[in-house]
Amino acid sequence: MTTTPAGLAIPATVPASALADAEQCDVLVVGFGISGGCAALEAARAGARVVLLERAAVHGGTSSMSGGHFYLGGGTAVQRATGHEDSVEAMIAYLEASTKAPDKEKIRAYAESSVEHFDWLESLGFEFERSYFPGKAVIQPGTEGLMFTGNEKVWPYRDEIPPAPRGHKVPVPGDTEGTRIVMDLLRDRVLEAGVDVRFETGATNLCVDEDGDVVGLAWRSFERTGLIRSDAVVIAAGGFVMNADMVARYTPALGEKLFTLGSTYDDGLGIRLGESVGAALEHMEEPFITAPFYPPSSLVKGLIVNQEGKRFVAEDSYHARTSHQVLQQPGATAYLIADSAHMEEQRMPLVPLKDGYETIEEMEEGLGLPAGSLTATMARYNEYAARGEDPDLHKHPDWLAPQTEGPWGSTTSRSASRSTPASPSAAWPPTSTDGYAAPTAR
Repeated sequence: MTTTPAGLAIPATVPASALADAEQCDVLVVGFGISGGCAALEAARAGARVVLLERAAVHGGTSSMSGGHFYLGGGTAVQRATGHEDSVEAMIAYLEASTKAPDKEKIRAYAESSVEHFDWLESLGFEFERSYFPGKAVIQPGTEGLMFTGNEKVWPYRDEIPPAPRGHKVPVPGDTEGTRIVMDLLRDRVLEAGVDVRFETGATNLCVDEDGDVVGLAWRSFERTGLIRSDAVVIAAGGFVMNADMVARYTPALGEKLFTLGSTYDDGLGIRLGESVGAALEHMEEPFITAPFYPPSSLVKGLIVNQEGKRFVAEDSYHARTSHQVLQQPGATAYLIADSAHMEEQRMPLVPLKDGYETIEEMEEGLGLPAGSLTATMARYNEYAARGEDPDLHKHPDWLAPQTEGPWGSTTSRSASRSTPASPSAAWPPTSTDGYAAPTAR
């Protein structure tokens, strides 16, 4: 008899008959991250009596760990203020072209509502700075309100669709926790709207009637338990990155990570509650895995090679797309190489640097690459970069520059489960978080 791992266990449902004496509300929301908070706020503004349950002692969830980046377009106030033209149709075309299995109806709804979404966010009580960051970064290092964040300027998308920057960042410097100001404002608006927020209270089971419709849920707060009847139940309870059993089943690549972005409560319970009433799961196998090697932007002008000394991805790609490609290489290993003119000190704390070599031949030997492989790759890259061309991977001319000024430095990206090579190259660890869409397609 096969025993189901604890982390994959599906909670039992509770019959509606158990709700005879239960309290009642119109809308019941599980999880006070940004999705749950927005759902609760809009339901309350529409006149519903809303109860919002959150297992943690504070609002925010994993949302508050993020940098405060919102992918918005179609002509937002920041795009207009900084002189960047964009349209709903261009946004739709890019998202459809860069998504592995695009949901066209959802993409159109998202793009058509994007400017309204932007205005709604600012109505919470903050403003995106009307400024533009022109460099290459995972997220704006300062408080700039706009940047190119995906593959809008990467081939082949730039040739098919007019590129436009759509990465809107809240006015908080740094790479993480920018969303916290949004969550704090969202909390204030939620409370003003009269939402009944209950912290340290988590859903445990869904209640269903004879037809299988969800009509409420069971909750627990420390040793206390109870039931709530509701006309609508919204589950916005986070991902599963902290559930080893779910990670092993759906995204085993995350088991090789060095660092995980998530909170204690990212245990997949919300997903399993959905499963308990027959919900269909989608994109469970699509983790977000990244190993950003920039900023500074100058590093993007270098080249990335695999253990065979060959380039395999345009270096100006979205960082998660690059990382996805690294995982497909022999040994899930790659090397970023730049010369002294471009090897500024790396500023992403997840990507420690660096080894230096006086010649490309020494680098080949030090990295254990096939003799002559890197020399040939570098020569070809430099030849075409001097002309502003990249016939092999079509890197944008903005990021092409010959790497001819020695000594040369290298950074190594490899799967955490693999042994360290003879070379003293520093590890370039991937950061990972689970998600419901495939950012690697961008």
